[in-house]
Amino acid sequence: MQKNNFKKTYKFALRTSLYVTLFTTLLVSVFLYYYYTFNWQIVFFPLICFPLCFVIVQYRVERFIYRRVKKIYDDLTLLESSTLRQHPITTDMGTLTKEIDKYAKDKKFEIEALKIREEYRREFIGNVSHELKTPLFTVQGYIDTLLDGGIDDEKIRKKYLNRASKGVERLTYIIKDLDMITKLEVGDLSLNKEHFDIVKLVENVFELFEMKAAKKNITLTFDIDYGEPIMVYADIERIQQVLTNLIVNSIKYGREMGTTEVSIENLIKNKVIVRITDNGEGIKEENLPRLFERFYRVDKSGSRKEGGSGLGLSIVKHIVEAHQEKMYVESELGVGSEFSFTLERSE
Repeated sequence: MQKNNFKKTYKFALRTSLYVTLFTTLLVSVFLYYYYTFNWQIVFFPLICFPLCFVIVQYRVERFIYRRVKKIYDDLTLLESSTLRQHPITTDMGTLTKEIDKYAKDKKFEIEALKIREEYRREFIGNVSHELKTPLFTVQGYIDTLLDGGIDDEKIRKKYLNRASKGVERLTYIIKDLDMITKLEVGDLSLNKEHFDIVKLVENVFELFEMKAAKKNITLTFDIDYGEPIMVYADIERIQQVLTNLIVNSIKYGREMGTTEVSIENLIKNKVIVRITDNGEGIKEENLPRLFERFYRVDKSGSRKEGGSGLGLSIVKHIVEAHQEKMYVESELGVGSEFSFTLERSE
């Protein structure tokens, strides 16, 4: 319950009493001057009037303000203002104004945050629905065709079963990615850290996607020749997943005859930064803040054509943050993009 004690403020009562005393003293002095004998005893009048006025004004105004202010506090309590409930009621207008202003700003911030979350929730549910609906309807269509008689034709049966299998594979891929993000967010996915050569790992990823890059005439390369190993301490499997997602994206959105370049630099004494740079489409500045959201797509048509779950960059960010490291992105539309992340360097 709200405490019933309240902070007193005497400024109003003092000033009001002073004004009343001055005015009444002047009035009495003029009255005595014209109608009675004016003498020095008039000096006792303000000495009596001032404290009397002060007591009356202070008591009456304090009670008046208290009733009004208490109602304000009670109204705010209905809105669950825990911050205000922790303090005693104050009738000091300056303090009250500050408290109400702070309360209003906090509530405005909460409302704006809730609106953003609600908008994100609606968009996320819509994206999940879309991602799952497409392969589900595809699989359902092929199975219905087979059930309607297509299963008797060996060629159609094999062809449609293969397509249905790909649809199921895509569903599994999406669910696995969602499961991984959830585990990363709640900290259930443990990291098996070890010492390894990051240069060698990048070379392995280059080999995996050499043919994919060749189809678009994109060159996968280092910025310089790394003759010596660069040892880092991290989960090699997860970091390979990070490199895979970033390099595949650079190929997916890269331009014909383009380049995907990886550089590894010393950041500080015990940190290195890995940069993946391409000269592809680039990303609009307004899209950068949302780039790592689940299912967020900069180019929906392109991403649909290329496939993928739409969760790649979100997984990348979560893996890097699970290592207590930082993820960065810089991009300019029509020029290219650079994704980078830090890693702990081995001693």
